[in-house]
Amino acid sequence: MYSLLLAIIYVAFVSLGLPDSLVGAGWPVMHEDLGVPVAFAGLLTMIIAGGTILSSLASERLTRRFGASVVTAVSVGLTAAALVGFSVSGSFWLLCLWAVPYGLGAGAVDAALNNYVALHYAARHMNWLHSFWGVGASISPFIMSYAITSSLGWSSAYQIVGITQAVLTVALVVSLPLWGKVHPVRPADAGGAGGAGGPDRAGEAHEAEHEPSAADAHVPLAQALRIPGVTLVLAAFFAYCALESTSILWASTYLVTDRGVTPATAAAFGSLFLLGITGGRFLAGFFADRVGDKQLIRGGFVTVGVGVLMIAVPVGTDVLALAGLVVAGLGSAPVYPAIIHSTPVNFGRRSSQAIIGIQMAAAYTGSTLAPPLFGALSTWAGTWVFPLFLAVLVVLGLVMSERLNRLVARRAAAPVQPR
Repeated sequence: MYSLLLAIIYVAFVSLGLPDSLVGAGWPVMHEDLGVPVAFAGLLTMIIAGGTILSSLASERLTRRFGASVVTAVSVGLTAAALVGFSVSGSFWLLCLWAVPYGLGAGAVDAALNNYVALHYAARHMNWLHSFWGVGASISPFIMSYAITSSLGWSSAYQIVGITQAVLTVALVVSLPLWGKVHPVRPADAGGAGGAGGPDRAGEAHEAEHEPSAADAHVPLAQALRIPGVTLVLAAFFAYCALESTSILWASTYLVTDRGVTPATAAAFGSLFLLGITGGRFLAGFFADRVGDKQLIRGGFVTVGVGVLMIAVPVGTDVLALAGLVVAGLGSAPVYPAIIHSTPVNFGRRSSQAIIGIQMAAAYTGSTLAPPLFGALSTWAGTWVFPLFLAVLVVLGLVMSERLNRLVARRAAAPVQPR
């Protein structure tokens, strides 16, 4: 049963990534068919992001009420319905209507699945699962490309992915009894945040060792935000996701306009940033349990900083900047899964679902706001500020995560008060 449920969760993470690249891949054709300006893509993605943020914030209450299995199945079903809705929409405003369940489904399943894996599985699985998300995000542009070049139309790509999600929904519904029976026990040294014992297990030292359930008290948003260290991890997560989304959207433009790289070469290396994240997470899974989440986050931010420095160095060749983009992608790989996986350890298992839901909201906020912010900044100052913009985010993420580490270490060193 353990292996079967794990396989279902892996497939679920692939499905999480599948819809994420569809709008961007298909929009050059979609906006013409729908008769709207190119800029309307921003409105569509903002609606999706808004729904995702709202459902992420509500995920703690939903998961405690219905359980991770039901929330996951319903959310994937909601996303499937939205994708099929996209496929039959003949106007932009219908797309906006279907974007609401699209976002609501994505946020709830993301938070519920991430917390379930953080509670029950070792760090290696968190990295590999997020690598599988990258597989899904990389596959969907090829589905869109096939749909367009084969004259099926962009709507058929949404139909294919929607049907795929519907099949997964059926599999999740059938697997519902497994979720209550399978509770993998992680070894003490695989807690994911730095080895056996030690300061990184501070959150569990101050919480009862049991699984969150519907019987546990609801953790309101305001209460979760008052937990020491939560604002630090939110700032670090915001910085990382802002860095990732800005790099994906603007790296190629920077290489062409400021480094004189040909558009074809810039596009290829821009895609290598995302492939570096996907491949890096797969590789990180082999040593994540030994290294621990804290070191993965620290090493990831430092490696991204090295990559950004390589991009910024004004040398006569483009090789260094192109290699720096790949290095930044590899450095980015373990940061997201390590931050998520360390949450139950840093803040306690009872509060992890609430905090992971807020983290998802912070992630989508950073991913949504940072690219247009950089776009406005580059319009005023020029795209040469691209590496400087990334460097600020790297420093913010590293400083906030290191402050959290010190806070957790102090908490671990303090004597546990009797209840």
